[in-house]
Amino acid sequence: MFDVFGSVKGLLKLDQVCIDNNIFRLHYKATVIILIAFSLLVTSRQYIGDPIDCIVDEIPLNVMDTYCWIYSTFTIPNRLTGIAGKDIVQPGVASHVDGHDEVKYHKYYQWVCFVLFFQAMLFYVPRYLWKTWEGGRIKMLVLDLNMPIMNEEAKERKKILVDYFADNIKGHNFYAMRFFFCEVLNFVNVLGQIYFMDFFLDGEFSTYGSDVVRFTEMEPEERGDPMARVFPKVTKCTFHKYGPSGSVQKFDGLCVLPLNIVNEKIYVFLWFWFILLTILTGISLLYRFAVVMMPKLRLLMLRARSRLSAHDDVELIASRCQMGDWFILYQLGKNIDPLIYKEIICDLAKKVQGKEIV
Repeated sequence: MFDVFGSVKGLLKLDQVCIDNNIFRLHYKATVIILIAFSLLVTSRQYIGDPIDCIVDEIPLNVMDTYCWIYSTFTIPNRLTGIAGKDIVQPGVASHVDGHDEVKYHKYYQWVCFVLFFQAMLFYVPRYLWKTWEGGRIKMLVLDLNMPIMNEEAKERKKILVDYFADNIKGHNFYAMRFFFCEVLNFVNVLGQIYFMDFFLDGEFSTYGSDVVRFTEMEPEERGDPMARVFPKVTKCTFHKYGPSGSVQKFDGLCVLPLNIVNEKIYVFLWFWFILLTILTGISLLYRFAVVMMPKLRLLMLRARSRLSAHDDVELIASRCQMGDWFILYQLGKNIDPLIYKEIICDLAKKVQGKEIV
């Protein structure tokens, strides 16, 4: 099992330079790792283990297994409730009349591993766009300034950084807007993925987690297991073949799907994770909107980031900066040592005032 998850370790590497924020990292790091890990887990069970076992008279078991896996199995939705072994054989497994009883076919579990991997790639798209647009600018500006002790080369780097910022002040708005666009894209992506999974699971995902919670609070005789409805562990499969006289013979088989024990737990976790991620991302967008619209809030945040600097210097810089300049300064504050950042703020304040930097 550890070998299965070995390829995920590369995503756990910490970035030397931070170019985004914690909510952004929940999308392209935490969620991508979770989805790829689940995809590998399902793949190992589906293609290395035995995903389906069927029993039927007169048909070779290996033929029945392959046929039912390829052409899917089905359950009877109006036979989901009842006591197994007394009222029904298993939830959704009972005799039925063709054309009279509703039959629900389950095909999606064959595609779970591919869909999870595809979703992981979609969650990485905003990160890829931002990393491409960002172009290593923060890393270039931070070079050698993330250590508290400065040598002569680091002092020269600090002077270059101050000169760059003073010369390009009011020229970073497009840079910031592209990051804000990627934040919005994260929110659109997670909402779109919830609707996509609802479509993939035949409309069952939108209420899947809440249905599971309600299921645990109901009486055993009254409750219908939503996990058995979406990912049944025991299903039916019908096999047709020609008999000795050339007539079509019908064979009803019973199939056990051990893979769905894993699938049902995966999608319960994903329901709660995606709901939490949507809420956190929505809150972060409200915060971002407030930052864009309220210069006073930007001043308070810059003051908190450069808490060692003189308040007058911070206020002077904030009054001269536009949204993009503030964003660059705030990002630099995440990556530069606080003592050096204090000197940068002081030197930048003198620079914008036209004073000579000592």
